[in-house]
Amino acid sequence: MTDMPAMFTLDDDGRYLPQRWAYGRWAADMLSGPAICAAAARSLERAHGLPGFVPARFTIDLFKAARGRPLEVYTEVVRAGRRIHVAAARVRQDGVDVAEARLVQLRATDTPPGAEWHSEHPFDPPADTGLDWWYRSDHDWSTRMGDHQNAGRKSLWVVPLGAVEGEERSPFVEAVIAAESTSLVTNWGSEGIGYINGDLTVALDRLPVGDRIGLHAGTHLTANGISVGTATLFDSRGPIGTGLVTAVGNAAARIDFSGN
Repeated sequence: MTDMPAMFTLDDDGRYLPQRWAYGRWAADMLSGPAICAAAARSLERAHGLPGFVPARFTIDLFKAARGRPLEVYTEVVRAGRRIHVAAARVRQDGVDVAEARLVQLRATDTPPGAEWHSEHPFDPPADTGLDWWYRSDHDWSTRMGDHQNAGRKSLWVVPLGAVEGEERSPFVEAVIAAESTSLVTNWGSEGIGYINGDLTVALDRLPVGDRIGLHAGTHLTANGISVGTATLFDSRGPIGTGLVTAVGNAAARIDFSGN
């Protein structure tokens, strides 16, 4: 879907220049989690993506708030094996690391013989209508976030933002951008979101097909002001993987969606 806005443009040195869609809600000049994840995932895929391999796990640690200034991403190969390839990325701003990511790619192969148990993940998304984000909780599917500010189990059905303006959309980068909303479906309660992400892990057994990606909250555990949440990721054909976030309480800057 080419008319979905992108979070970045690139300068002549390949630095990521934030556009309006790259900003989050924690502070006026603070970049969003999806934006940082998008820059890291795009850089890793472009520098180290391999034909015949599946990007099976992407993990990013979010060290420090990034502001509305250029981002630089440096990548390197950690291990180049016949079946496992590992690459790492550092996301830097003003000479300081703001995030560190790792991409594990596994060579695609035949499924072993025999019957296996598989978990079941029912997901019934709404009919596609334009670029709207759809939400479900105790309230049925709707596009208004205020309908879903409750303690119900959350689901999303979204068209992810683009990473870089003018580029063809990457299914892998789209999956990472969407998976960052694992925090939204797990940490969003009756008073909004009071946790800020410290990391994101995305595990995929295949890449998504089509423009839309869904998330359905799986687990949400909290104690000591720390949250652990997981969500199942879907496309129009079914489940594609899992998102995992750990987060720390940030109640003083809680995000309230009741008016949205």
